Amino acid sequence: MSATQSNNLPLWVQDRDRVIAESTDAQWRYQTLPDYSRSKENLANESTRNHLEGTLEAIVENLVRTFEMEVSFKTNPQQWLSIVNDKFRVSTNGGAEYTATDLATQGTYNLFMADSANYKASEESFESSAKLFHTTFPQGFPWEVLEVFSGPPNVTFKWRHWGHFNGVYKDYAPTKETVEIIGMSIARVTDDLKIISLEHYFDNTLFLDKLTAGGKTSSESQGSACPFSSWFKKFHKS
Repeated sequence: MSATQSNNLPLWVQDRDRVIAESTDAQWRYQTLPDYSRSKENLANESTRNHLEGTLEAIVENLVRTFEMEVSFKTNPQQWLSIVNDKFRVSTNGGAEYTATDLATQGTYNLFMADSANYKASEESFESSAKLFHTTFPQGFPWEVLEVFSGPPNVTFKWRHWGHFNGVYKDYAPTKETVEIIGMSIARVTDDLKIISLEHYFDNTLFLDKLTAGGKTSSESQGSACPFSSWFKKFHKS
């Protein structure tokens, strides 16, 4: 499909940067336009797929990226272009269904992962959860479509999320490894490709286990060290 043909598609399944540029009246969470330049650089260097513009895979990828951007940065769900707002529902691993307002208030991390041994969603706000994972993955946490198994109206697809664990996660040391999540989703969409519902399936436990694999940070360890250790260092021979 040519660029001209692609531009005839609904805005929300075009490039995410174009959606941002066209969202002139949006209420932005941080009072500024989101900047995905670092994400685009990571995608260019580390994606395992390169879907041709206008293919079903590229359209699904653009739609989900637009949805993710709107959830993360547009505070008013009524301004989200990617969904049918009054009907939209999302669930994870067959769990509770949430509305667009739920997402805008609590954030995707809190609703998609809930409470567990290594992450307490009930103790996190939208802002604190976003800050936590931005600290954990300072180079970003890109997302790509791997395969699309069925087209509209029920789009079933496999995806990959990944990031370089170079920042501290809570009080756990970074392993410097690439943390990868592989999952599947089912998106029910309208004729003009707006999302009515989303079902996500992925292993929360495996993801969080990787974030605690490096053990407690050195500052935690020092807290339980010998109280006289600093005194003994005075007499350490060179």
